[in-house]
Amino acid sequence: MHRVFLLSPANSAGERMGFVLSVRGKSDLARAVHGPGATLGEVFQFASGLYFRGKLAYAGAFARPPAGVPGTLVIAPGAGLVPPSAIVRAAELRAFAAVPVDAREPRFRVPLERDAAALADALPPGAEVVLLGSIASDKYVGPLLRVLGPRLLFPAAFVGRGDMSRGGLMLRAARAGIELEYLPVEGAARHGPRPPRLPRPVRS
Repeated sequence: MHRVFLLSPANSAGERMGFVLSVRGKSDLARAVHGPGATLGEVFQFASGLYFRGKLAYAGAFARPPAGVPGTLVIAPGAGLVPPSAIVRAAELRAFAAVPVDAREPRFRVPLERDAAALADALPPGAEVVLLGSIASDKYVGPLLRVLGPRLLFPAAFVGRGDMSRGGLMLRAARAGIELEYLPVEGAARHGPRPPRLPRPVRS
């Protein structure tokens, strides 16, 4: 079974992204985005922390794409679906920050639907697309559903969890090599009771 993962975006207008974009930034990442560039995955991981780190690790562990198709794609505001290995610089990151993550915003919706349609055309019958992100609102779920329909899935264990809990869940699953159960986004209950907190990892 071929499977591709779509990762929801980090907040490109948030405080942590501001540290990266500041011309006075002293970190290696800040210097990189103002110079030769850094990978989108690196930047979004810094901006989002555990949540995006979990998404990257999980998708890297379980993606099974067909030949010629990336196993992991990131929703980048205004740019559609972008591999996490893509090199980005300050100008691109500022452009992301200027586009609201909102299905009503054409600058966000049109590139996302364009790239989702290209992905759908490239995938063989039966291939699945798993969204690693919140399905609680239509901000990116709506456009993706319109294009991908019943082949768009999400981890059932995400319902009711916050971002940090999802990130921890995905990191543990990736390290253990145990893939989560998926459900179709179409027709799914998008809200639910908060599940029990994850147990603390046992330290050896």
